[in-house]
Amino acid sequence: MNRADFPILSEKVYNRELVYLDNAATTQKPQVVLDAMMYGYTHFNANIHRGVHYLSQVATAHHEEARERVARFIGARSGKEIIFTKGTTDSINMLAYSFGEAEVREGDEIIVSYLEHHSNIVPWQMLCERKKAILKVIPLKEDLTIDVEAFRALLSDRTRLVSIAQVSNVLGTLNPIEAIIRIAHERHVPVCIDGAQSAPHMKIDVQELDCDFFVCSAHKMYAPTGLGVLYGKEQWLQSLPPAEGGGEMIEHVRFEHTTYNTLPYKFEAGTPDFIGTYALAAALDYLDGIGMDKIREHERELTRYCEEQLAGIPEVVVYAAGQDKYGAVSFNVRSERVIHPFDVGTLLDHQGIAVRTGHHCAEPLIDYLGVPGTVRVSFGLYNEKEDVDRFVEALKKAIGMLE
Repeated sequence: MNRADFPILSEKVYNRELVYLDNAATTQKPQVVLDAMMYGYTHFNANIHRGVHYLSQVATAHHEEARERVARFIGARSGKEIIFTKGTTDSINMLAYSFGEAEVREGDEIIVSYLEHHSNIVPWQMLCERKKAILKVIPLKEDLTIDVEAFRALLSDRTRLVSIAQVSNVLGTLNPIEAIIRIAHERHVPVCIDGAQSAPHMKIDVQELDCDFFVCSAHKMYAPTGLGVLYGKEQWLQSLPPAEGGGEMIEHVRFEHTTYNTLPYKFEAGTPDFIGTYALAAALDYLDGIGMDKIREHERELTRYCEEQLAGIPEVVVYAAGQDKYGAVSFNVRSERVIHPFDVGTLLDHQGIAVRTGHHCAEPLIDYLGVPGTVRVSFGLYNEKEDVDRFVEALKKAIGMLE
C-alpha cells in the first residue's frame, strides 16, 4: 500500500503531519481517482444515454462500463442489478419507498438491529409511520453481538423485510448476516444488507451471500462523494415500482399514462453522476489491483495492534474488545468519570490526529452503552502501525491534560 498515491496525506495540520484515522466516515482519494475525474470533465463531459453526438456516446459507454465494473466487484449477476444512487442513505431511502409501496401494509413488520446507522433506521421508521407498520429491533447479547436466536423469535408471518448492517459503523464488528439471511429466507423474508462499512474492507459476493439487496457508498471506497449503489436481485427490481420520476426512468410519457424504462434505468431518474461513476470504476480497479484479501489482512493487523496498544492505557475502555474488527476501534476515556469524547477528539486534532467523536449516527447503540458518545479510530489501506503509534502517544498526552 503506497501512501504516496494519496496526495492529501502530505497535508499539514496545525504544522504537524496528518494522521488520518477517520476512514469510516470517508476515505481519501488516490491520484488515479482524481485523474479519472479530471479526465472525464476534460474529455467526455456530455449528458448520457440520449445524445447521438460523439461525446455523449463516449460518456454513456464509460458510465455503463462502470456499472458492469461494480457488478463484478460485488458479485452481481449483471449490470441490470446495479442502481446508481447518491449514497448508502439514498439507496436505503429509495428501497424503503419502493419496497414499502409494493410490499408493506398496515400491521406488517420490518426488522433492524441495535447496531444500525441512522440511515438504516429512520427510512424504515418513516415507512412504518406511512403504512402503520411495525419496526422491530434485534437485541444484543452481553458481548455486543447480535442475538441470532432472538432474531429468529422476532420473525412472524407479518415480517416483510430485514435490513441489517454487515459491519457495525461504531464497533467495527462483523454481524452474522449469513445466519440472518438463511433464517429469514426460511420464512421467505427478503434481506437488505447495509454494506457501507464492509465494502471498503472485504471481498463482497452478493450471490454467495444470497442477500436480496445490498447498499454501499462510493466515498467510503476511495471514490468520489455523492455516489452510491443499490444492488437488488433482478426479480425484485423487476417487480418493484420506481421511487422517483423524471427523465431517463421512462419509456413513454403521456398525460394519461406513463410507462417505465427497463432495468436498471427505471430507478435512475435524471442525469446521473457519470463522471463519478467513471472515477468509481478507477477506484475499484485500484482496490482490486491491491487485492481485497490483502487489504483485509492489513487492516485486521492494524486494528489488533491498536487494541493491544490501547489495552496498555488504564483509563481507556474499548467496546467489543478482542473481537475481530473491520477497520474500526471505538473507545472512551474514563477517569473519575467518562471524559467527553469531543474533548478527547479536540486534543487529538491539535496534535494532527483526525478521529471521529460522538454518537456516529447510531444513537440507539450509544444509549444502550450508556455513554455520551465514543471516540472512533478507523483505518484505511494507507494507514500503517506508525499512525497507531502517533495516535497512542497523542492520546496519552490528551489524557494527561484532561485528568
